[in-house]
Amino acid sequence: MTTSTATTETETLRKAEWKVRTELAAAYRLVALFGWDDLVFTHLSARVPGPEHHFLINPYGLLFHEITASSLVKVDRDGQVVESGGLARVNPAGFTIHSAVHMGREDAGAVMHLHAADGVAVSAHRDGLLPLSQTAMLCLDHLSYHDYEGVALNLDERERLIRDLGDKSMMLLRNHGVLTAGQDVPETFTYLYFLMKACEIQVKAQSCGPTWMPSEQAIQTTAEQSQSLGAAAKLTWPALMRLLDSKSPGYGV
Repeated sequence: MTTSTATTETETLRKAEWKVRTELAAAYRLVALFGWDDLVFTHLSARVPGPEHHFLINPYGLLFHEITASSLVKVDRDGQVVESGGLARVNPAGFTIHSAVHMGREDAGAVMHLHAADGVAVSAHRDGLLPLSQTAMLCLDHLSYHDYEGVALNLDERERLIRDLGDKSMMLLRNHGVLTAGQDVPETFTYLYFLMKACEIQVKAQSCGPTWMPSEQAIQTTAEQSQSLGAAAKLTWPALMRLLDSKSPGYGV
């Protein structure tokens, strides 16, 4: 490999990483904008392009609306900080959950985990997510469950978490929250939006009294129609960026 070729490849990877950094910082800002954040807790992460097993996660201590592309922390598969733009602390529980998915699923370019109230409420419901809305029915075929084992500090839990996630893109962490995984930040956030909206609708519907269930045929038809759900990111992400640029600019620095 010539010096010129190596320099070009390095520059290409640098630009690719900055794109991921900008998208992930935007996702943090969007979570805050939608009111899904939990002070400095919970995490969104993304794999860094390149041969190393590195990924980006929030510095432990910043609020989500403060996150910028340059403030994200780059860590390796052992949770060791590789690069930081300021705060270099990483929440150990965040590393446990996110490293499990990134290492266990090659297709998981991004992982998002929230403690938003409606998501936690549905995760604690005996029957989990119910087909009470079109939004929920679009999620059901993508959804898995993982039982609560305590604050995620035990690295042994990673094997069980990835086993329970399987090949799904959405998960309810029982008594804990929600998790989504996708090929990139836009797709993963789109899954997150649908799952959170389904949970919000369920909490409201069940607070109104007895609910109406659709037919099994309708549930199955919607499941079949949901197979391309992640592709909605091609429309949703540019629209979300326009929203964010008007409400919370500055994430891409």
